[in-house]
Amino acid sequence: MSAQPLISPEVLVPRLGEQLVETGLLTSDQLKQALEHQKQSTLGGKPILLGHAIVELGFLDRATLDRAVTEQILRLRAALEDANRNLERRVQQRTAELEEALRKLSELSQLKANFVANISHELRTPLTHIRGYLELMQSEILGPLTPDQSKALGVALQSTSRLQNLIEDLILFSLASRGEMTLTLTPVDLRQVVEKIAVHARSKADSKQVTLHVEVSPKVSWVKADQQKISWALTHLLDNAIKFTKPGGQVQLTISPDESRDNMVSLMVSDTGIGIPKERIDEIFEPFHQLDGSPTRRYGGTGLGLALVREIIEAHGSHIDVKSEVEQGTVISFSLFVAKGDET
Repeated sequence: MSAQPLISPEVLVPRLGEQLVETGLLTSDQLKQALEHQKQSTLGGKPILLGHAIVELGFLDRATLDRAVTEQILRLRAALEDANRNLERRVQQRTAELEEALRKLSELSQLKANFVANISHELRTPLTHIRGYLELMQSEILGPLTPDQSKALGVALQSTSRLQNLIEDLILFSLASRGEMTLTLTPVDLRQVVEKIAVHARSKADSKQVTLHVEVSPKVSWVKADQQKISWALTHLLDNAIKFTKPGGQVQLTISPDESRDNMVSLMVSDTGIGIPKERIDEIFEPFHQLDGSPTRRYGGTGLGLALVREIIEAHGSHIDVKSEVEQGTVISFSLFVAKGDET
């Protein structure tokens, strides 16, 4: 069996020999001799500590060595305590800096939300006037139109509708950012909601040569929701699915009882579109963010839609789930609470 190392305060002091030389208790030559003596003793099967070698060679007595070791331990402890105090000060300083940065970030976010809200409201009024006059012109109340003029006005009205929808989205986003999104929860007949949404979605799918399937389980009952906002969220999810699905692909809206929770209804929008890389799924919910941020990207949009969809779903006390594979498609699902019998 190999010899056990000696238990001594010396083991707590790093670079003991150098410390003894620096304090003048030992010369450099004496340290070299002590190290050589320690080495030879170890090779001979009797490992010893450096301090023991120094004492054996008579360079220092045990009391002087122990006193030097003790002083060094005290210095190391003082240095450690000082380092800990400095570390605590740095941690406190860094924490204060982070809190200040967070405060400024919160202020910036609030300013951004206020700016978006103010600009959106300011844009809404002139757009209403523009749309009003375009409708008057299209109805020929202000005079007859040629076929080309009528067609041009139709295009202009479509553009004002898109701009109006964008402004409404911006206003909704600003409210959500400031925590001011309010819900009017009432019993909602999902079948009726889906029927209205499907008309718009099917028209868009047909123009894109995408097949749209809508399946509503006969077991689905009324849900407790804000009808306007849930309709908006479902419409956007279907529009998004159609937009990112190539011609010949399929989009499906499925509504059925939630298998894991009796008091909830499951809503799922699936497609056979381009899909999303798994590591980038969280990015689709970032406002004003596009996965393809290049100037030549194929798909347009502000990047607000899914961020608002999540805000709306979470405001209903639910959670939105996304599963996707590149070039295979995407499935987005969430659940809503069933309206109680006395509510309907």
